[in-house]
Amino acid sequence: PLALLLKYTTAVSQSAFRARTTQFLIPLLKFSDKGWFQSMFVHEVEARKDAHSNLLSKSETSDLYKIQFHNVKPECLEAYNNLEAEVQHKLHVDQDYPCDVVGSWNTWYGDQDQAVHLWRYTGGYPALTECLTKLNNNKEYRDFRMERSKMLVSRRNQLLLEFSFWNEPTPRNGPNIYEMRSYKLKPGTMIEWGNHWARAIKHRQENNEAVGGFFSQIGDLYEVHHLWAYKDLQSREETRNSAWQKEGWDSSVYYTVPLIRSMESRIMIPTKSSPLQ
Repeated sequence: PLALLLKYTTAVSQSAFRARTTQFLIPLLKFSDKGWFQSMFVHEVEARKDAHSNLLSKSETSDLYKIQFHNVKPECLEAYNNLEAEVQHKLHVDQDYPCDVVGSWNTWYGDQDQAVHLWRYTGGYPALTECLTKLNNNKEYRDFRMERSKMLVSRRNQLLLEFSFWNEPTPRNGPNIYEMRSYKLKPGTMIEWGNHWARAIKHRQENNEAVGGFFSQIGDLYEVHHLWAYKDLQSREETRNSAWQKEGWDSSVYYTVPLIRSMESRIMIPTKSSPLQ
C-alpha cells in the first residue's frame, strides 16, 4: 500500500531505499531473463540443421521427377495423346536420354481435357540438364513441340523429389484408375507432414493402392502429391473407408489437416502408352 511505502521511506535514508530496492529487483530480473516471465512472450524454436529436401527424400537414389499438367483443346485430345505416346516411346527406349516416363494420364474428374505426365530423371539435376540440352538440339523433338503447341490451351510443370517412406513408383498392370491428391501446405510444415505420413502410410498398403509420394522443389512450393491406384471408384471408396478402422489413421489425419492450406483431388485414366496401367 502507498501509505506503508511512504512510512517506510521516511524511516530510512533515500540511499538505503535505493539499495534495498535494487537488492530486490536484480534477482527478479535475472530470473525473468531465462525463466517463466520471458517464456510468456518469446517462443524459442531450435533451428533446423538441414534442408527438408535432404531430410525427407531417398538418400540411396538421386532421382528427380518432373510433373507436367497440359490443358488441351477439347477437339485435339485424341491427336495429342497419340503424338505424346509416339515421342514418349522414343525417349523411353533411347538410352542416350537419362529419363523415362513413369506415367501418363487424362483427367477424368477434376480439370477436364487435361493430360498429366510424370517423368523420372535418373541422376538428378545433371541428368535433367543433359536431357534438355540434347532435346533442344534434336530437330525432331523441336518439331514435336511446335506441333504440340497448336493443341494446348496452357501448361505448367514442377520438379519433385520422392518421399523416402513412400513406395517406389513402378509399372503395374491394369485396368486401374488413379487418384492424385495434391496438398498445398503452410510454409515451414513439410518436416512435420513427413513425420506424420511416415507412420500413416503403413495403413494404406493393404490393397497395394499406394503408388508414390512427392514434394515440390521448383514451381509451386510446399506442395505434396500423393498418387494412388484403385480398380474403380467403388474400390476407392471401400479402401479409403477401411483405413479408418486401423488404429492410428485417425490421429494421422487429425494432426496433418491443420498443416494444409488447400487440397485437390484428380481422378485420372492412364493413356495407352503409360507404364502405370
